[in-house]
Amino acid sequence: MNEETFEIIDGGLLTTVQDTGRYGYQKFGVPNSGGMDLQALKSANILLNNPIDSACLEITIIGPKIKFLKKTFISITGANISPKLNNKDIPMWQSIKISEGDVLEFKELIDGVRGYIGFMGGINVEKVMGSRSTYIPGNIGGFEGRKLQAGDILKSFCNNHINDMHLRKYKPLLYGHQHEIRIILGPQNDYFSAESISTLLNSEYKISLESDRMGYRLDGPVIKHIHTADIISDGSPNGSIQIPGDGIPIILLSDRGTTGGYTKIATVISTDLSKLGQALPGDIIKFKVITFEEADKLTISEREVLKSYEEFANKDEDKIFNIMIDGELIESNYTSEKIYSTKEKLPSPIISNSINLKTKIPKSGHEFDFKLEYSRKKLIDENKLN
Repeated sequence: MNEETFEIIDGGLLTTVQDTGRYGYQKFGVPNSGGMDLQALKSANILLNNPIDSACLEITIIGPKIKFLKKTFISITGANISPKLNNKDIPMWQSIKISEGDVLEFKELIDGVRGYIGFMGGINVEKVMGSRSTYIPGNIGGFEGRKLQAGDILKSFCNNHINDMHLRKYKPLLYGHQHEIRIILGPQNDYFSAESISTLLNSEYKISLESDRMGYRLDGPVIKHIHTADIISDGSPNGSIQIPGDGIPIILLSDRGTTGGYTKIATVISTDLSKLGQALPGDIIKFKVITFEEADKLTISEREVLKSYEEFANKDEDKIFNIMIDGELIESNYTSEKIYSTKEKLPSPIISNSINLKTKIPKSGHEFDFKLEYSRKKLIDENKLN
């Protein structure tokens, strides 16, 4: 089941539907696509308790204007493009309650390039080759295979637990304008002299204006080949650093061609691709070589960080706890001491921690202190939808 969730009032510069990518079709010339910053996209989903690969909106530099057609929750991660809800500033990197008729828009770009808007349940568009990601050059996936524009109405998957949603938040990431990008040499590093490889590693490169989701062309010192730039065409992994005949490096990215006939001096490790996804034209890049073993450890570490996000996303200072006293159900917000009763029948908590509380029974007015044992899994906070 799904429902119409939001309408695009203004599509912004480049707003597309993306998930974690399309895999298994590169042999047919179809690239992965997917979010350019998968760390931010996955985080947006974790904040909403969505499957980690759910489809989100990827917004670039100038954000869209969106009107909501139903109550829901959203999250906004990645680039800080000054989000506003009903003309009021709203926080990023946390779940946000949305009411029918609310309007979300973006103003000034402060940090990064690409933001991600997650929707509770995930965006519901048709899967094409196993993914909902938009690949504009091929006119496939996403919403009609294109960027979003005024008048588009999109749906999200229905979430039957919307009334159990509670606040989740992370510390926002900062991106800046200078980026150390870790690489592994190859697959054709033997086409270059030690001097050329040293040039790559000891120079600063600037991302040029000729950069998009297919790849970033870099401005900086030329990389010379020993003999030729040409090879028999082979596969082009995400993050390949291609050196064509003019010696100017190009980093191939999510919407790249799947094969190519130019030498690739090195490949960006997967954990640093998200850094590139947040790098603006004009930003500075410096490359650093690491080993396969180091890259593997970084990949494992990134997975563990995301897992810890899922485990601790519920942790917040403003929670309401459900207490049964003499047959009367009390809800207590232990930070503000705002006490009130409810008629809702809520599940009994599973003991996993304890805090000290002060509360009172509304009927008698009696106040007392006590120790409450509770579980974060059963929390409901003040962002709960009515």
